[in-house]
Amino acid sequence: MEREAMEFDVVIVGGGPAGLSAAIRLRQLSIESGHEISVCVVEKGSEFGAHILSGAVIEPRAMNELFPNWKEEGAPLNTQVTRDEVHFLISPEKAILTPSWAIPKPMHNEGNYIVSLGNVVRWLAAKAEELEVNLFPGFAAAEVLYDEKGAVKGIATGDMGVGKNGEHKSSYTPGYELLAKYTLFAEGCRGHLGKMLINHFKLDQDADPQHYGLGIKELWEIDPAKHEAGLVIHGAGWPLSESGSTGGWWLYHAEDNQVSLGLITDLSYSNPYVSPFDEMQRLKHHPVLKKYLEGGKRISYGARAVVKGGLNSLPKLTFPGGLLIGDDAGFLNFSKIKGSHTAMKSGMLAAEGIFDALKAGRTGGDEVTEYVDKFEASWLYEELYKSRNFGAAMHRMGTLMGAAYNFVEQNLFDGKLPFNIHDTTPDYKTLDLASFHQPIAYPKPDGKISFDKLSSVFISNTNHEEDQPVHLTLGDASIPLKKNLKLYEEPAQRYCPAGVYEIVVKEGEKQFQINAQNCVHCKTCDIKDPAQNINWVVPEGGGGPNYPNM
Repeated sequence: MEREAMEFDVVIVGGGPAGLSAAIRLRQLSIESGHEISVCVVEKGSEFGAHILSGAVIEPRAMNELFPNWKEEGAPLNTQVTRDEVHFLISPEKAILTPSWAIPKPMHNEGNYIVSLGNVVRWLAAKAEELEVNLFPGFAAAEVLYDEKGAVKGIATGDMGVGKNGEHKSSYTPGYELLAKYTLFAEGCRGHLGKMLINHFKLDQDADPQHYGLGIKELWEIDPAKHEAGLVIHGAGWPLSESGSTGGWWLYHAEDNQVSLGLITDLSYSNPYVSPFDEMQRLKHHPVLKKYLEGGKRISYGARAVVKGGLNSLPKLTFPGGLLIGDDAGFLNFSKIKGSHTAMKSGMLAAEGIFDALKAGRTGGDEVTEYVDKFEASWLYEELYKSRNFGAAMHRMGTLMGAAYNFVEQNLFDGKLPFNIHDTTPDYKTLDLASFHQPIAYPKPDGKISFDKLSSVFISNTNHEEDQPVHLTLGDASIPLKKNLKLYEEPAQRYCPAGVYEIVVKEGEKQFQINAQNCVHCKTCDIKDPAQNINWVVPEGGGGPNYPNM
């Protein structure tokens, strides 16, 4: 069956902060100038915001530029940060409170807001609709389309109603071709098509390898007597320090007696027995966090990989017919642990570059180098330049020495020391052999503060149509048992925060089982698999988590 095609001036893949900001800015410029530009945003989640998961403390700088009157227009930035705390956990019971003067400057949050980023995205989608952006939720961009010259000419959405074995069910509907003069890819961290484009056009050949963390988040409703709206707490050290791993945690007091808490485990860890999910569950029993959670109720759970390589890991941003924006490129500022304002700004800069190209009468298929020029002249570049060494210092020097270096560079030299620290080992190459380590005996969850994976996935509202091709594809089906199990005790069983991967015994034989139904789309498997044998591809549109307030 032939696909139907729709044509637009600009197609944007992904309806997060970057994609929606780009769409909004394009339409703003179009309306202001009277130069008509048609824009379409395709989003694989069941609704805009369904797949959005972030801490989140948002710096309003980009929002101020996109909507100077956002307060009057009702943007859901309601809880201003009142104060910061940073704790270094030194054992299961003890912690050191870091004095304010010793906290690296980028981690101060004056003037920022604690938000549900999912709700901010829902608000941005409503604003985009007001500006007559074509919004297509529930459609997954599954394929990049190229013209006869090799330039990107748009995307195809995935077919619906395809069975597990590839057969067409009675509900079969072919995908659509969405054709454009320019296509923006804004899929977030480790985007499926972004990854393909980076490889296809060799966009990362002059950059350091990209680096990642796994962020696992829970939303709790706590005792009003323990709630302090606007309090931002960060920390590092235990429990990750026990396995020589790095990362950090947060606890943010939002509105309505809710707190957001989570742990980011750097995916550069070396011990194959590390389970980020179980590290997160035991973290909550530390007195610094437990005092807030006792008597409270966990109301949501989710997980998402975080891109953290910074400026040194940014790929080339343009290619014929298309651009990378937001975390598909890797714009998150890890020194601030923030990526929303940087994603929004990258989308706005891309929109301004594309507007200039279209207004000049260009018909697509070329490289919009104006985007790069605008980026390099912007506060976004300056901000990422100042923090370019932050993540690499933590990786190369460890938590304490890395933190000391970052204090000196950020607080005393404003991020302008005249050298770059490079981290050139990809995260998938850092695992030691299992024989070098002992299995980690994680405590059993108590069902009050700590929980198991399956009950956690349940409250992420994750769902996939069961009868469809598995979207976690293996290059070589023998590798999990023959290589990864033998060498690393198959780490996918532990790094996945949703229990997707299991080693099961059937008829006396070990088998590698993929429970794709559970997948929360975090992309960790695609990043951390030591054989780089797992490829995450999009399932049917509308599948995955449905986060109400994350």
